[in-house]
Amino acid sequence: MPSIFQRLFAPSDPRDAMRPLYNAIVAEGRQPHWYVEGQVPDTIDGRFDMIVAVLAQALIRLEALGAAQESVWLTELFVDDMDGQLRQEGIGDVVVGKHIGRMVSALGGRLAAYRAALAGETELAEALLRNLYRGQAPSAEALTHVESHLRSRWVRLGCLSRDALIAGDLG
Repeated sequence: MPSIFQRLFAPSDPRDAMRPLYNAIVAEGRQPHWYVEGQVPDTIDGRFDMIVAVLAQALIRLEALGAAQESVWLTELFVDDMDGQLRQEGIGDVVVGKHIGRMVSALGGRLAAYRAALAGETELAEALLRNLYRGQAPSAEALTHVESHLRSRWVRLGCLSRDALIAGDLG
């Protein structure tokens, strides 16, 4: 157990400033409307994919704001959280690294797909079908629900300052 002096004088974790944003992203990704009206599979993979969709928007916005270091810290919080989630599910130390590698690779691929879609270079619906629904098409209404909510969030994120976003405001 660390002494009071160790706790008082220990260097703070710079990622702590990003925790409000990360917590807001996870809370948003767990909102029931995604899984009910949006028909995102309410599974471990479905929740991962939904959180990544919201996380990708925040990372793209941070990038646009020139907050590269904050983007790295946010990604590190995500990786730490996923590591903890895997261990909670009983995944052993030997294979956690492989799972994390696949998750980071998935994040990178989805980030590229959502960046292109939000920039108007590709269709967001196609990116959602491939990455959020993993090729299992939901109803047209469900896809419209998710796409419209993500597009609305993207517009709102575009109005936020760096400080507001880091404080956990997702618009």
